[in-house]
Amino acid sequence: MLTDRRGLPLAFVLTSANVHDSVPLAELLDAVVPVKGRRGRPRQRPGKLHADKAYDAKRCRRACRQRGIEPRIARRGIESSERLGRYRWVVKRTLAWFARMRRLSIRYERRPGIHHAFTCLACSLICFKALQGRF
Repeated sequence: MLTDRRGLPLAFVLTSANVHDSVPLAELLDAVVPVKGRRGRPRQRPGKLHADKAYDAKRCRRACRQRGIEPRIARRGIESSERLGRYRWVVKRTLAWFARMRRLSIRYERRPGIHHAFTCLACSLICFKALQGRF
């Protein structure tokens, strides 16, 4: 899952349970839809990407740089996770919002299309609740 700095989901990719998180990173970065707002060309990708030590691989850094994203990925054995914690809690909070959707916490559906639809619905509800406070 890819979120913005407030924890709103921008994109997600469903994989099987035994796939490492860093493998579908390029697909996840390409799944971000253009963000409409100010005049001019819509921004399609974030400016920088904060990730934990699980994404410390050359292919992840290369995938970010090819798309014009500055990777801020903690390095294994060099950097402490404490500095990254101030950005990481946002994603953990979003995952907690998903855990409140009981249908998603345990996957009952065998067909991936149904699970994808429920995940899209959960993303829509999270964004709706965030927008509700603004109006």
